[in-house]
Amino acid sequence: MSLINDPVSGFPMADPEIKPFAGTRIPAEELKSALEPMILSASGWRKIFASDGDEESRSETLSPADRLLAAAMAEVYTDFLFSRTSKSEPVVVVGIDARFTGPALADIMIRVLMSRGVQVRYLFIAAAPELMGYTGQTPACDGFIYISASHNPIGHNGVKFGLNSGGVLSGEDAAVLITSFKEILDDPNALDHLMVRCDAQSPGDVEAVYRAQAEWKKESYRVYSTFSSRVMSGLEEDGARSRFTEALKRGIARNPIAVVAELNGSARTLTVDKEYLEDLGVKVKVVNGTPRQITHRIVPEGESLNLCRTVLQEEAAADPAFQLGYVPDNDGDRGNLVYYSQKEGEARILEAQEVFALSVLSELAYLYWNEGMTDKTGVAINGPTSGRIETICEAFGCTAFRAEVGEANVVNLASKMRDAGWQIRILGEGSNGGNITWPAAVRDPLNTLGALLKLLVLRTTPEKAGLFEIWCHLSGQSDRYRSDFDLQDIIESLPVYTTTSAFEERAIMKITGLDHALLKKNYEAVFAREWDEKKDELFERFGVVAWEEWNQEGTSSVQGVGSEFRSGAEKGGLTVRFLDSEGRVCGFLWMRGSGTEPVFRVLADWKGDNPEAEEFFLEWHKQMIGRADRGEL
Repeated sequence: MSLINDPVSGFPMADPEIKPFAGTRIPAEELKSALEPMILSASGWRKIFASDGDEESRSETLSPADRLLAAAMAEVYTDFLFSRTSKSEPVVVVGIDARFTGPALADIMIRVLMSRGVQVRYLFIAAAPELMGYTGQTPACDGFIYISASHNPIGHNGVKFGLNSGGVLSGEDAAVLITSFKEILDDPNALDHLMVRCDAQSPGDVEAVYRAQAEWKKESYRVYSTFSSRVMSGLEEDGARSRFTEALKRGIARNPIAVVAELNGSARTLTVDKEYLEDLGVKVKVVNGTPRQITHRIVPEGESLNLCRTVLQEEAAADPAFQLGYVPDNDGDRGNLVYYSQKEGEARILEAQEVFALSVLSELAYLYWNEGMTDKTGVAINGPTSGRIETICEAFGCTAFRAEVGEANVVNLASKMRDAGWQIRILGEGSNGGNITWPAAVRDPLNTLGALLKLLVLRTTPEKAGLFEIWCHLSGQSDRYRSDFDLQDIIESLPVYTTTSAFEERAIMKITGLDHALLKKNYEAVFAREWDEKKDELFERFGVVAWEEWNQEGTSSVQGVGSEFRSGAEKGGLTVRFLDSEGRVCGFLWMRGSGTEPVFRVLADWKGDNPEAEEFFLEWHKQMIGRADRGEL
């Protein structure tokens, strides 16, 4: 028996004969040191796992202490899974992104799962939306472990856990796992037993899991492709979905579209994107389409989009069908866009808030076009999502609901509202870009592309108004509509807001402590005094006559000032909304502290093209936070 390679990428997966621990003794001090920098949150658990400690490392090896952390993560997840299922042999899907330490982490976790009688379906490198969609759409599957550090540098790695909903665990469930993880790491006897059990797995049984990987990956690929069609169409019935797909293909044939997929060596290199888009008639140029062909930083923001923008500009010069490009992060659940402006004659980067706004506009217009709009249609968003989403919703007669930052919070809010009778077709975190389109439960750049494709090709016919015309009419911009519109026209029709980017240095503020409850209490006192001093100026310069405070925690957003409108450690988001003389929101301030480091993320959002207002309110906000942090009341 020897090393088993992935038949598609050729990368080594594991050697079943090699035991992860082989009697290694790991001092408690080493384990404590390995745990200390680890971030544990509902969004994922992560740290630098490369053995040389370099966050840009391409090392494939783990330290002994980090191997034990991996085993403990799998162990507490298995305990949690058994508490949620009556099955004696539940099925767990395991996958990794394209990072170099992924195979080593997966090998340990697979062995721990096997030691507990769990049936493992290993996909090796798979995009997060594919793995989660497969888990959620396959009744035999009970949960997943996805090994990734998302948009962090390649030397980092981590894990996301889920059950069979197709999304990551809720904040409440994640908290249970975090507590259990810390407890097992404080129990030397449990850790010794865990290492022995991990090493005791039969090489033949381990080999069988790896030999089955290719078939599970094929099945996952097929299920995800079908699921993507269901998500894009929003239709359950096969015949209706087929008719929608044919309408989309006809639209693309009449209005050719080509896309640059700059995949940066991510897990999306081994998923359905190219085949799926080309089947619709979209021409696709793939760049950095080999897994681990990572040529720039992983976070798909700012400079990371420059290569895609350059390639799109070159392709558009030769073929005007090239209108869009996208760049995902390493696990492929988040992607942002570039577009080619015919008017300007150049390719441009779309801001994250604009990407989400376009997606929301498209999906609401599509519901209207498809006669699917109801009186209780809404959108679920996070605290720092721009107010332009409320403005778009208002045009369609819809409602926006806000949750705390965190994909799981927004997904769970949408689920809660559906249980209350609301139709939530689209949701997401505008501050991060991308979107989640029901019935998917995770961000997916393929769904974002699908939203823009619908906007561009479901055009007006003699029988029916197209999506863009519907939007122009409902938003009072009928004069903007023209039959030969392009994406630039749609972008220019968006409600105009000036918003701090979540990825600017200005959006991060260092503080001195981690007592969020005290800081918020102090901030409220500082703000009240500042309001009394500045209210006349705020009215004269910006038309502000009143304000209101909202606190977002988990899936809730509660109006009110004071700790009674917050709970627990008060680590959610706090928003101050400003109102004009007609009671309309003209802008807001937002802040939320990190749970792991003395940092507050801040943002200002202002209606209209008004950089002066955004800068004024952001700087004022940061000054008040600084005073609150120092106790200068």
